[in-house]
Amino acid sequence: MWGAAQLTPAHQALIEAMPDSVTLEVDGFGEVFFSHATPRSDEEVVLVDSRAERWAEVYGGLPDTVQTVVCGHTHMPFVRLVNGRLVVNPGSVGLPYGRPGAHWATLDRGAVALHRTLIDATELVERTAASSTFPGARAWLDDAVRAPASDVEALAAFGRRDGRPPSASGT
Repeated sequence: MWGAAQLTPAHQALIEAMPDSVTLEVDGFGEVFFSHATPRSDEEVVLVDSRAERWAEVYGGLPDTVQTVVCGHTHMPFVRLVNGRLVVNPGSVGLPYGRPGAHWATLDRGAVALHRTLIDATELVERTAASSTFPGARAWLDDAVRAPASDVEALAAFGRRDGRPPSASGT
């Protein structure tokens, strides 16, 4: 609620005008589909270890000409080949899961590279908390930036949203 209250009408109009996804030609890849989560939902979860059947269900509506997908949502970087389609999750610059640092990816002439830029977590927390009006900013930043969830913790947390029973999450 706090975040939404910070948006001006111009910000809201800009966000509403943005597409949920985009398909672009990328040298060495052909058509690449980009979305926050999946083609079906901005909140749907697929993970590095999701079953091949789950991936086929999630990306089944994409044209066969799209052989590369760049998605996010889970903030965990990975590159995976599934059902003949390359799936890239660049991770997250500001809220990583798995290990500390700013995570990002490049697609260049047919090659994918995952990158991580180490940051000074203490400086980031101090500077951001000092300038933020977000209630509880320092506590949130301490938790999110200084101690990001491990890959195992994140897989366990997101696993149920991937259709797994609670006992199978993160394994």
